[in-house]
Amino acid sequence: MAPEAAVERLGFVSLEQFLQKLPPELKVLHDGGNGAGMLRWVEPSELEDPTPYLLDGEFILTAGLPFLGEGGSEGKVDDYVQRLVGVGVGALGFGLEPYFDAVPETVVAACRRHNLTLVEFPRTVPFAAIGLAFSQLLESDNARVFRQLADTNRQLMRAVLSARPEHELLAALVQRVPVWALLIGADGRTRARAAAGGGSGNSSGGNGSASNQAPPAAVELSALQPLLKRLLAGSGPRVEMESFEEPRRSTVFGHPLRSTRDANLGALILGSVGPLTPAQNSVVSSVVGLLELLVRQRTSGSLAPSQLATALLLHPDSVASGGTKHINGLKDLLAQSISSTRSAPLRVVQGVKAEPGGPAGDSPVRELLQWRRMFDTKLVEITDYGFAAITRLKVDESLLDEAEELGWRLVIGDATEFQTLAAAYRRVSSLRARVQATGRSARVDEVTWSVAGLLGREAGTMLAARLLEPVLGQDDPERRAAQLAVLRTWLGENGSWDATAKALGLHRNSVRRQINALAELLDTDLNQAQVRAELWFALQYVDESRPATAAEPSQSE
Repeated sequence: MAPEAAVERLGFVSLEQFLQKLPPELKVLHDGGNGAGMLRWVEPSELEDPTPYLLDGEFILTAGLPFLGEGGSEGKVDDYVQRLVGVGVGALGFGLEPYFDAVPETVVAACRRHNLTLVEFPRTVPFAAIGLAFSQLLESDNARVFRQLADTNRQLMRAVLSARPEHELLAALVQRVPVWALLIGADGRTRARAAAGGGSGNSSGGNGSASNQAPPAAVELSALQPLLKRLLAGSGPRVEMESFEEPRRSTVFGHPLRSTRDANLGALILGSVGPLTPAQNSVVSSVVGLLELLVRQRTSGSLAPSQLATALLLHPDSVASGGTKHINGLKDLLAQSISSTRSAPLRVVQGVKAEPGGPAGDSPVRELLQWRRMFDTKLVEITDYGFAAITRLKVDESLLDEAEELGWRLVIGDATEFQTLAAAYRRVSSLRARVQATGRSARVDEVTWSVAGLLGREAGTMLAARLLEPVLGQDDPERRAAQLAVLRTWLGENGSWDATAKALGLHRNSVRRQINALAELLDTDLNQAQVRAELWFALQYVDESRPATAAEPSQSE
């Protein structure tokens, strides 16, 4: 995972950010210490009691109308400020003129007494300009949050495809959201845990107290048992909450992980020192969904592959000796594993890296999921040479191109059925060395099933160069072509002097003399069947562009 210092935490517009965007003429008459807190909206109001219409985190603007006359008494002002604090107002902005040319001392004193941030705005800064500035900042922040959410989602997807997806998901979560996290299994035991580094702040700066404060240490699991019991005992998606004073004041909330049939699969428990922003809650929801998907896949996903594997592991002879009912049952499990039907043809595919000595590829889990997706099958094996898969697909040219663009070469099997899968695998395996040597993919049903066909052009050319080097290395092209023609014809006629002489238009003694000369040149015994066979295969790969000239004229014995 990326180090936390390099990761932006999801945040929100803070009071401090907003004040920095406003004209320098404003004055902060009292700092309530909540500059890093979330600022939800800027709201002008001249009501004596605006609190029924307010949400927490708002910035209230007033020109002082509520403080005219009796409203300016110390008691009335104190009640006004206390009500604002009670509903979570973030700050009070006081605009000078037309009613006051200075903020009344009673207002300043009440804000200090109740620790409410108080800001003085001169006549030159109209409330409309303040609202517009906040709207622009909010729009800019929304764009930043959308970008952060996109980056976060990519990080979460990488975590899901890692070798330890549950641990990596929690690590990604605490990098983006100021929480500690515990993943609990259905048995009540901890499966994974994560917490952000102590005191690390938001690398983008000033995004709120919840984002900048380090999460508290995780509450002891024993203290979480009542919360965990509710999570595992209830039904449906929900959030259960608890508050703790120790080891540090925090709010703990838990999400149950449920199967598609609403069975208990475990729970995700999180702790934070303050409320999360909507963006942060969105990330938590994504992580809960991904964890639920992972646990479902492991415990109650497609059951066919595990049933098929268990049957074949425990009863390896069942394919050959099982009855019709048993075989059909295995075929059904196989069909479910490759998204097919019982009677559809199957194919075995093997993949090898085009450059075995190249850089290391993806993690085994990522590669496994990649091949499962490409070949639409759950039956994929990661091997020492690459991978093997059973698929219902014909593996057309577009799919082959996709695999080759990823740096792989394929051996694509011919159509087969359940009982002959092992034989199909052996046919595919017999071509793997050829694909590795040539760097070109191959299809079993396009290969000539002969020694020459299986040997392949590159290996055959090497064989010809080695066995026929004394002939091929001659400087005289006409002599070289004549000797190759005599040797090819004589081997093709199974060593018959008369048949070879007739085919070449030579006297039999001339053929005999040339063959003996070739045996001496090649330093081999042409009477041995193995030698003749090897030379015959080698001749199939001699460069055909060299024209074969007529042999020497017929001579009498």
